[in-house]
Amino acid sequence: MTTPNMRARRVLGASAALMVGALTLTACGGSANADNAKGGKDSKDSAKTSTATIAISAKDGSTDASINATGVKVSDGKLTEVKMTVAGTSTAVAGEISADGASWKPKEQLERGTKYEISATAKDANDRVSAANSIFTTVSSANSFIGTYTPDDGTTVGVGMPVSFDFDKAITDKKAVQSHITVTSSSGQQVVGHWFGTQRLDFRPEDYWKAGSKVTMKIDLDGVQGANGIYGVQKKTVTFTIGRSQVSTVDARTQTMTVVRDGQTLKTVPVSTGSPQHTTYNGQMVISEKFTQTRMNSQTVGLGGEYDIADVPHAMRLTTSGTFIHGNYWYNQGNPPFGREGTSHGCVGMADVQGAQGDTTAKWFYDNSLIGDVVVVKNSPDTTVAPDNGLNGWNMAWSAWTAGSAA
Repeated sequence: MTTPNMRARRVLGASAALMVGALTLTACGGSANADNAKGGKDSKDSAKTSTATIAISAKDGSTDASINATGVKVSDGKLTEVKMTVAGTSTAVAGEISADGASWKPKEQLERGTKYEISATAKDANDRVSAANSIFTTVSSANSFIGTYTPDDGTTVGVGMPVSFDFDKAITDKKAVQSHITVTSSSGQQVVGHWFGTQRLDFRPEDYWKAGSKVTMKIDLDGVQGANGIYGVQKKTVTFTIGRSQVSTVDARTQTMTVVRDGQTLKTVPVSTGSPQHTTYNGQMVISEKFTQTRMNSQTVGLGGEYDIADVPHAMRLTTSGTFIHGNYWYNQGNPPFGREGTSHGCVGMADVQGAQGDTTAKWFYDNSLIGDVVVVKNSPDTTVAPDNGLNGWNMAWSAWTAGSAA
């Protein structure tokens, strides 16, 4: 059975180290009377300019400031006060001065295409005051790009889970973008990126990830030019864990699925694959989404009105085009197809009950599956699934995969 693409995306947010730019400073020296009141400095010393030098990373008048790296630093002194607001309003931007007084940064990522104002003061060792300010605008949405990615930070996923980016604008300088994303594994496996068109970049090793390994993705796209006049705004480190190894093989000839975990067969269960009119793809398919219940409507994928089921139980997405492995409660109870014949519109079905309750085959498989687990279909009369139809790059030879890298 098929449904529209409901692939969940997560948009990055981040915080980063300060990038310090040059700025003209306004310095204020104390008066003779003020200095004398504090301890007798002569008028010649009090007239000296403060040695505290303030630097605001976003230059005054700039229109492409970073949403991640904006902040304030001081040398030869300590910051005493920093105020940041949305320009023209009283809306304050929260931030804090570091314990040593040497820097300040916002607590949250700034908004794109927004005008801000920063004013900062600092004192040197002789309590002489320096001040600086900047009015600037962050890079606009029209002049920047963001990549939504999967998997999420802190998650545990199956061995087939690639790192996948979808950018909101076409990338023409693929090398620049790819070189600022690094993916490494504690297993030591080589990880290579592959471009599908101009807006999708996936990373994977040659073989499935090693069970139990830790994968780290470092995104350093802030300020990177991805296309003419289009710059990245993301800077973040994401880590996720590879769980146990589970690969389930569906044999369309025997209408069975064998579930293998860490090299041991857990169970062989009866299934029903696609009918002769709506065959199931062959190939390695990665579970990208899980739904306890979801609606499936044939019209959303270009078919007629064959079905519209509001509560398909235990559904797990295998392709963007709508292939799922899911529970089926509407089968003919007197003549169950599972283990006997393919009757679906291209999905892999298992016996289930309405409401996703009860001790059923489909519930067992759902409960024992992770996002990123692999489902392999073989012996179907259909073609092999396209590598970019879902998270299914494993269907591409390693030589072809590495040939699609821009790094």
